[in-house]
Amino acid sequence: MDKLDAMRMFVRVVESGSFSQAARDLNISQPTVSKQLAALEARLGIQLLQRNSRVLAVTPAGQDYYEATLGILQDIDLIEERVTEGQSAPAGLIRVSVSPAFGRMFIIPKLAEFRDRFPDVAIEMEVSGRHVDLIEEGVDVAIRIGRLSDSALIARHIGDMRMITLASRSYLARHGTPQNLDELGQHHCISYVYKGDIMGWGFLVNGEQTTFDAKGAFRTNDAEHVRGAVLAGLGIAHHASWLFTRELASGEVTRILDAYAPLPYPINAVTSAGRRMPSRVRHFIDFLAAICAGQPELKIADD
Repeated sequence: MDKLDAMRMFVRVVESGSFSQAARDLNISQPTVSKQLAALEARLGIQLLQRNSRVLAVTPAGQDYYEATLGILQDIDLIEERVTEGQSAPAGLIRVSVSPAFGRMFIIPKLAEFRDRFPDVAIEMEVSGRHVDLIEEGVDVAIRIGRLSDSALIARHIGDMRMITLASRSYLARHGTPQNLDELGQHHCISYVYKGDIMGWGFLVNGEQTTFDAKGAFRTNDAEHVRGAVLAGLGIAHHASWLFTRELASGEVTRILDAYAPLPYPINAVTSAGRRMPSRVRHFIDFLAAICAGQPELKIADD
């Protein structure tokens, strides 16, 4: 194994946290990984990893070597890609993590256009409401909505989500329209659940962010079920405007409490900071940005 192969193997061991997983990713045997890592440490004269039957930890010297090696490998990959990009079209698989409603409503209807432009690129969608670990689960790009706290991600702001409060025309006819948050507390609320917790509703009151405790008779962890519950007249919801575009236009549902509407939440396409971004992924993120720019309810808000 040459130096570059050894460096790539070491990086994969660190990122996967496992000799066996690195071996599977590289399509080699686990003993080969162990042997080559031992040879790398012998050549360098330092211990890169501390390992026993249960724990694999990077030593301080190993962390320094990982960071330097990662930069070298990324530079090499970028140089090779620049040289070859003009000679061949993007190809390969892109694994995308996306929420069910967003993927169904916005990506799938436009995906044929992307495939027409890049017929050698395949798309695999990981459809889930949870935040996946991009490196651990081999995801190339994920769509995240809201403020980002993970510094290990590279984010591109591609759009904005506008949260609105709304109810069906039939519900408001029966129960009346709340004019403020105190009156809202007297109504049936349709709550969204994330990781077992009921999500509070964000509002702006006198320029200050406040959270309304939205406990009601119906709650769900799926945006499509929130939509269905609103249309069935079960109560008031606080959710993304794009989920109700058609019903808002027809008058079937009505926006309320607009005076307290929160600031938009950013929609980001995120990738791992520790991985080179292939051209096919860059083109796909451009495609996602174009989708958002073409939808009034998703486009980035003016400053």
